[in-house]
Amino acid sequence: MTAPWLLEDDLRRLAEGRHERAYRKLGAHVACHDGVSGVHFAVVAPNAAAVSVVGDFNQWSPDVDRMDRMAAGGVWHRFVGNAWPGAHYKFRIRSELGAPDIEKADPFAFAAELRPHAASRVWDLSTYVWHDQQWLANRAGRHD
Repeated sequence: MTAPWLLEDDLRRLAEGRHERAYRKLGAHVACHDGVSGVHFAVVAPNAAAVSVVGDFNQWSPDVDRMDRMAAGGVWHRFVGNAWPGAHYKFRIRSELGAPDIEKADPFAFAAELRPHAASRVWDLSTYVWHDQQWLANRAGRHD
């Protein structure tokens, strides 16, 4: 499956290291794709031979949700139809250099477990209620 949320311009700017809104493209994003609710996952792992997203939704199995590599910049992606908001997840990465596989938290995660645990969590920011109206109203008068 292609990654319709990752356009050629996104891939080019990610590869150049100048994507000002990478958080909108990378990480875990709750979405509906072809009528199926789930989560778009994307991560940059340029030296990976293989990447999987593992989590509550696949019993942490690296064989279930293997990610696809995009043509440019080492970006890997996957839409997981049975993932949900609040689910714990990590990226399992196999190095091209033959090092042991590692599981890494998502550097673009919107939520994470507290120590001593280290998983990222799928989070739907569209449902978040902000409580910073007063701060926003007052910031115009400050000279930071």
